[in-house]
This record gives sequence, C-alpha cells and structure tokens, in this order.
Amino acid sequence: MLKSYYNAQAVEAGLDEAGRGCLAGPVVAAAVILPKDYQNALLNDSKQLTKKQRNQLRVEITENALAWAVSEVSNQEIDQINILKASFLAMHRAVAQLTLQPEHLLIDGNRFVPYPLIPHTCIIKGDAKYLSIAAASVLAKTYRDDLMERLSQEFPQYGWAQNAGYPTPAHRAGIRAFGVCKHHRLTFQLL
Repeated sequence: MLKSYYNAQAVEAGLDEAGRGCLAGPVVAAAVILPKDYQNALLNDSKQLTKKQRNQLRVEITENALAWAVSEVSNQEIDQINILKASFLAMHRAVAQLTLQPEHLLIDGNRFVPYPLIPHTCIIKGDAKYLSIAAASVLAKTYRDDLMERLSQEFPQYGWAQNAGYPTPAHRAGIRAFGVCKHHRLTFQLL
C-alpha cells in the first residue's frame, strides 16, 4: 500500500512528469494535493497500470484531490533548454497552477530545481511509494497519451497513438520514411 504523505503537518503536493524519453511532443508534469486520509488500493506508478485503469483513476483523482494541475513544456522549449530543465520547468508550471498553495513538494526522482519558498523532498521511485506522486504520474501520463493520440490523427505515419512518441521501431521507421515534423525534438537522437 502506498503512503498517504511524507510530512503529516504540511499541505503536500506530489509531482511527476511523463514523456521525458520521447522523441516527439511536450514533456508533461502534474502536481496533485490529496486529502491526508485519501486511500486507493489501485493507485500506483502509472507505468504499472493498464490504460483502462489509468483512465478510471484519472476521474477518481480529479474528483477527490484538494487541488491538481497539469502543465507542459513544448518540444521547441525542450530543444532550447534540454529535457532535464524542461522537466523541472513543467513541474514548476504545474505547481504555479494549483488552486491550493502547497507547503511541501514531493518530487519523483533524485533531482529538482527548488521552487521558490516551498521546501521539497526528492523520492527515487516515488510514484511507487506515495499516493500523491502516483496520482501526479497518472494525470501526467493520461494527459500526454491523449495529446499524442490527437496529434497522431494529423501525423499518422509515426504511430503516436500506439507509442506516444517514444523511440519504438515503428516511430523510427516513420522518421526514416517521412522525415521529422514540427512536433519532433530536434536535439534528440531521432535515428
């Protein structure tokens, strides 16, 4: 069972991102503040869940969270500042959109650029340890997967509805055959 909180005294937001290793599309981050007594036996790292489970949980999370936000950093911004900085920027943008001010941030991973005036704790594999980070993981992934499915209607040659922009053989075959499009990250090794 995932933990409800890291700091019982603080309003705590869990943060995670999706799409860091993709060749196309934005990197997306989410921030989620859950009630201290929130429980959900199904909620886990989004990569451990089926698409159907993630979509069910997205509704559950958005209905029960005290506050939540999803933010993106475009592929053009990623190319300008690099993917690590873009991931942190997406998280900062998500925190800035929260309707409730967090007092502590729980970050999935081992590094973070401090958000002004809010202390943070980095948790390696945090999306498999804390409910709020797992919730952020689900919101970021479902938002990004939906976005890549929509983009795949305009650019079906890359298979984004199936691969979400990750470097699969089908995606790379599409790049080889058709070249890149405006959604590709040009600073990434595309082939």
